[in-house]
Amino acid sequence: MQDVPTSDQIQRAPKVLLHDHLDGGLRPSTVLELAEQTGYDALPASDVDGITKWFAAAADAGSLEEYLERFTHTVGVMQTADAISRVAAECVEDLAADGVVYAEVRYAPELSTQRGLTLDEVVEAILDGFNRGAAHAAKTGRRIRIGLLLCAMRQQSRAKEIAELTVRYRDAGVVGFDIAGPEAGFPPTRFLDSFEYLRRENCHFTIHAGEGFGLPSIWEAIQWCGAARLGHGVRIVDDIEIAEDGTATLGRLASFVRDRRIPLEMCPCSNLHTGTVTSLATHPIALLRRLHFRVTVNTDNRLMSQTSMTNEFDRLAGQFGYDLDDLQWFTVNAMKSAFIPFDQRLALINEVIKPGYAALRSEALFGRVADHDAVLV
Repeated sequence: MQDVPTSDQIQRAPKVLLHDHLDGGLRPSTVLELAEQTGYDALPASDVDGITKWFAAAADAGSLEEYLERFTHTVGVMQTADAISRVAAECVEDLAADGVVYAEVRYAPELSTQRGLTLDEVVEAILDGFNRGAAHAAKTGRRIRIGLLLCAMRQQSRAKEIAELTVRYRDAGVVGFDIAGPEAGFPPTRFLDSFEYLRRENCHFTIHAGEGFGLPSIWEAIQWCGAARLGHGVRIVDDIEIAEDGTATLGRLASFVRDRRIPLEMCPCSNLHTGTVTSLATHPIALLRRLHFRVTVNTDNRLMSQTSMTNEFDRLAGQFGYDLDDLQWFTVNAMKSAFIPFDQRLALINEVIKPGYAALRSEALFGRVADHDAVLV
């Protein structure tokens, strides 16, 4: 058995991120500077320390709906093309610095139209920022590939527009579609026409399901809408019975999800903050990993949950004793599930991810051998 990796090893490991919201990952200093530049005067604090603490405290709201209310301020400063592009560029730079080699970052463009920007202008600003951020990261020796997922807000009625926008920009950096927002009262079947359109266009999409609502949300997302992935999917555990001896019995839906290898975009820290789980120790990710579901690890909202991919992996390793093999398993799962062509996914797995983890394992083994020899001497 290998040792639990150190935080430094985790930071240097190649990581893949499939579920990260652009408006949930701003730098606190950027929030303040953009507020001043754009005339947004509703921030709850006026300095970096204050705004950081406010978002951190707000993350412990304990419910998805209250958690989502905190986005008012980040979206509030993302109403100009320059601001959006800056946020997007810094997002890529921050992910690359954290060792992320591939990421799909999502945003609802309709949220940035309050001051007259069109949906197309919002998307173009994000893609411009992504390109600039990736170029800057490459100059520092950190290469990252990034794709954009376009979200429709499930409590609104613009899903078909966003689906068409996704298809229109899919050769320019948009890799797929999603619906986000409060699950309760807003089932994915409200947007069946959008999902039928995307399927006809051979376009990828994921759906937030099984986070703030239970199995019906997951069932509708898969069986009615045809989701390729599930955003969170935590409540799939409600369809699994565990006997006293630890034996697991899967219900029909859980079996279908596992058998079909439907990826679960799990976000442990965020799930804790939204009240989806009561503690990291009780998060179903450990059970689902043991049962070989297609589990992936993600950040969701880096600012709101004060997290990173390194932090997510570090906490899971500390809680469940995961080693580098486990972290590679999660990472390969994510890369297999990405919305880019198969050959490109395979290249990243074989040329970046596996060699990166192999190097870390060799380094750790060499260190143990050196320590052993020192003791013998």
